[in-house]
Amino acid sequence: MRIYISADMEGITGLVDADDVQPGGRDYERGRLMMAEDVNAAVRGALAAGATDIVVNDAHGPMRNLVPATLHPEARLIRGKPKHMGMLEGLTPEHDAMICVGYHSRAGTLGVLSHSFMGHEIEDIWLDGMPVGEIGLTHATAAVLGVPMAALTGDDSACAETLAWDGSVTTVAVKSARDRFAAELRPAAEARQAIEEAVTAGLSATRKASPRRAATSNSSTLRVRWQSASVASTLLGIPGVTSVDSRTVQSEGELPALYRLFGIWMRVAASLTGQAPYC
Repeated sequence: MRIYISADMEGITGLVDADDVQPGGRDYERGRLMMAEDVNAAVRGALAAGATDIVVNDAHGPMRNLVPATLHPEARLIRGKPKHMGMLEGLTPEHDAMICVGYHSRAGTLGVLSHSFMGHEIEDIWLDGMPVGEIGLTHATAAVLGVPMAALTGDDSACAETLAWDGSVTTVAVKSARDRFAAELRPAAEARQAIEEAVTAGLSATRKASPRRAATSNSSTLRVRWQSASVASTLLGIPGVTSVDSRTVQSEGELPALYRLFGIWMRVAASLTGQAPYC
């Protein structure tokens, strides 16, 4: 059983502020160790479910947050950037399931460190008319590859967003949002035990479910509203990108190619605004 883990940071146990998740922040070094503990709990859960191959993609910000020496020895690590598939680098149809660790809710929601990929620069994203953030776009892309999302960890807002998208995903709330930079924290040992048990249960449920569907090739429409009209205008220079209004652009295509195209949009936006993709 081949398992893919995408590890973000904002939804990690105990973390609530930018200083916890951004390099140079006063609590970042502690935060990256907390991230490793949550990921390792997920790895242990996957192994308990029978996983024989586990790859972890460091999917947050600079994508160099996980210290290799702190990662469970049974997992391989994808680290650094740029990556063509960003938060989903290394995911293939050969994977039997995906686990998302430390995820957060989309821009505009009252969740811990909520945003969609680029902090304040992206205001809204829609996939085929449905509002999405990192959770929805990740889930949709994996589904096209035929890989089910078996479990997700994060705050209660991220878990609710996930279940609204797909009620079959096993979720673990490691904290409850009080505001965007405040939360009631679940004790760390309890949270990691819950992650381990939920991943085992989620993977077991996925294996018992009906056979996963084969990868599809249906066209989708991705629409993004930017804070800056200049970003939207510049993106119109990319073939296939059209304008919806002065700050909103869209493109049609097939996932996962559309996901890769979105990564190019973010790099263009970063070059114009100085704000790197945050994830």
